[in-house]
Amino acid sequence: MELLIKNARVIDSSQDFIGDVYIKKGIIYEIGKNLKKDCEVIDGEGYVLAPSFVDLHSHFREPGYTYKEDLLSGSRAAVRGGYTAVNLMANTKPVCSSMIIIDKVLKKCEEIGLVDVHQCASITQDLLGMSIEHLWQLTTAVRFISDDGKGVSDSRIMLKAMVAAKEKNLTIISHAENEELVEIDTRLAENMMTWRDVTLSKFTGCRLHLAHVSTKEAMDYVIKGKQQGGLVTCEVTPHHLALTEETKYRVNPPLRKVGDVNFLIKAIKDGFVDVIATDHAPHSVQDKINGSPGISGLETSFPVCYTKLIGEGHITINKLSELMSKNPAKIMKLNKGEIKIGFDGDFVLLDIKSKYKIDASKFLSKGVNSPFDGKTVQGKVICTIKAGKVIYKAKDGTSEEWICK
Repeated sequence: MELLIKNARVIDSSQDFIGDVYIKKGIIYEIGKNLKKDCEVIDGEGYVLAPSFVDLHSHFREPGYTYKEDLLSGSRAAVRGGYTAVNLMANTKPVCSSMIIIDKVLKKCEEIGLVDVHQCASITQDLLGMSIEHLWQLTTAVRFISDDGKGVSDSRIMLKAMVAAKEKNLTIISHAENEELVEIDTRLAENMMTWRDVTLSKFTGCRLHLAHVSTKEAMDYVIKGKQQGGLVTCEVTPHHLALTEETKYRVNPPLRKVGDVNFLIKAIKDGFVDVIATDHAPHSVQDKINGSPGISGLETSFPVCYTKLIGEGHITINKLSELMSKNPAKIMKLNKGEIKIGFDGDFVLLDIKSKYKIDASKFLSKGVNSPFDGKTVQGKVICTIKAGKVIYKAKDGTSEEWICK
């Protein structure tokens, strides 16, 4: 498989130039100008060629909740959004607490072949918050453990999990939410659990990743943990950056105040936020009516972030590439996220001038739950390329939307 992309504005976290990129056997083989090869050629003139996006936090709902999403529909939504790698949470039915279930998910994703998938195992057996004995049975196929969907309430259990995670070279992804306080004050619930998990991480030496940080106090605890030498990384979501509590849309953690949004953006600019992750959480229409929290976010992540962060002058497109490609790939230990010789030939071709309204009814995800439905955004994924193969093309004036089967 060979592919030459010519005349594009080539961007990643550290470069920005007009040129060509040649992919051979799925790997970036040559970068330059006026390259000539006897292979398939894509003319990228007028477009941005960037590393494909990597999502550190997604829910594809399989097994058990395939009416909300399944591995195929989730993969299709991912590539439409410019993603070629995702990290799936364990709150399925049955819960991903055993290698039998995890291996089934990984095998099916490999057969689908659209995106590279890592499947998290749960921190506690079946998300019950009590036993961690299953962790000793996990193979090296698992790199992250998380009870995402709720926090691990028992501090002693979390301490034991972190000790085990350190020994097995696992990273814990924390859903920082104190269940005892959440009905009283969601803000306090997030802040106290964030402080606890950062403190336990420093005590044990375990690698900790804080999911969907949403308050300025929680982010401040993360910053202090980093400054004090803790092995701590964190993510923020597009919806917690672009929306406030005035939107009245149910996600978990909730949308916060303007001051929180401003602090999260400042933390991005100051280099304390590692990743923008979608927390893609598709639901059926009825489930959403019944109050299920979450947003179907893979197909809107880039335009929402481009519109908010770059359109308002907060960061450069290079910084956005770092947050959406380089850093999550590094945390996941993938050979992606940068346009350098020897890296995977995974790219996204972007029309950063395109302005349009988001239409959730046309999502490839089964979940059409989005607070961005009908909102005007800037920045469109034109083409997604994985290992030098085009797996998604947006429709234009002459062709229909196309996705690799």
